[in-house]
Amino acid sequence: MNVWARLGIFPLFCYLCVITIINGTMKRFFFAIAVLAVAVSCSPKLYNTRSFDDAHFAALQEVIDNPSTPKDVAYSYTEAADLGLLGKVSNLTANPYHRFDTTAYKGMTKGERNQAVSPAGISVAFSTNSNSISIKAEWGDYVSSPARNTMALSYRGFDLYIKGKDGKWLWAGTTGTASGKPEFEGVLVKNLPEGVKECLLYLPIYTEVKSCKIGVTVGSYIKKLDGQFRHKILFHGSSFTHGISTSRAGMSYPMQFMRANGFEVLGFGMSGNCKMQPYFADVVADTEADAYVFDAFSNPGYKMIRERLQPFIDKIIAAHPGKPLIFQQTIYREKRNFDAVENAKEQAKQDMASTLFNDLLKDPKYKDVYFIQTSADDSGRHEYSVDGTHPDDHGYYMWYKSIEKPILKILAKYGIK
Repeated sequence: MNVWARLGIFPLFCYLCVITIINGTMKRFFFAIAVLAVAVSCSPKLYNTRSFDDAHFAALQEVIDNPSTPKDVAYSYTEAADLGLLGKVSNLTANPYHRFDTTAYKGMTKGERNQAVSPAGISVAFSTNSNSISIKAEWGDYVSSPARNTMALSYRGFDLYIKGKDGKWLWAGTTGTASGKPEFEGVLVKNLPEGVKECLLYLPIYTEVKSCKIGVTVGSYIKKLDGQFRHKILFHGSSFTHGISTSRAGMSYPMQFMRANGFEVLGFGMSGNCKMQPYFADVVADTEADAYVFDAFSNPGYKMIRERLQPFIDKIIAAHPGKPLIFQQTIYREKRNFDAVENAKEQAKQDMASTLFNDLLKDPKYKDVYFIQTSADDSGRHEYSVDGTHPDDHGYYMWYKSIEKPILKILAKYGIK
């Protein structure tokens, strides 16, 4: 295909020539050529092709014919908890994959206890020279059925990242199951290159885990990977913080914030149940972290927000004086676009939170309390909702990006960098 057709401007050239002939002046002809030259220089190429010789394809075929992970590969397994877990709210749990000890806090409902024993936000960092990584898991007593708005890979799956050459975490593999069988085994990634791989594995967001064993090829090593994350930031919130409607376990906005900024995030998302309950304030009070971030206004109605906010804050300030408490405005939910009642409910929640903080933040007692805005939308497109309530993966990315700079600025005031 010649350059004119490839650039898609041949019709423009013909048009300019005809106009020039009609006008009958050389001056206009040269002007037309100048315009055409500018168009050529500014037009994007519609095709970006290269030619590859047989040697190139032979080299690729050589890789295809000789996988580094054979079909009959054997694995040796190591319990993830023995490598050390990241993101736990409390280490005082009989089951290492529980986020905190639910028996220590009175008043929790059965549903809340089930959520608390699920390892949402818990991860393990390790290094290995294996060319393949697998998982062998045993589920606990609470085995959930994946929700209609959340992929099974997130509810009951494992999400692996490997650090790239640029030092950033890059997705590497996911495996999981939708069945309710008591055990699961699957391969996360295979045919890895030679050398050491630095890995980060997220556990399921909504199913209790009794055992999580990481498999590497026999003869390879696996060991704990220290020094990847600094400080501890607790994120407490609703289904948004929990990760509902994500496609895999590492895609909630706190986990994206964690990977991008190198902070260890303690995941305390409680889907549908983050209502500033006194016993949840007790959990936060008992959790030692460098900073605390809250998605506190997504579940309660505006009247409950007015009733519970100040006592909730006061209890946490008493337990963690001088620590930053960062509250997020709840996001705009797309289901309010045309439903007038939903719109009024959501607006009332947002306006009540704004009103209360307008008064609270004038009091020196709350000098370490902050209120920031959030967004799960991109330039007003309103395209990132799964079910009218929860964002999709990109929506959660937009959420994390909307809070990243404000949170980093606040943390820096406290020497948290």
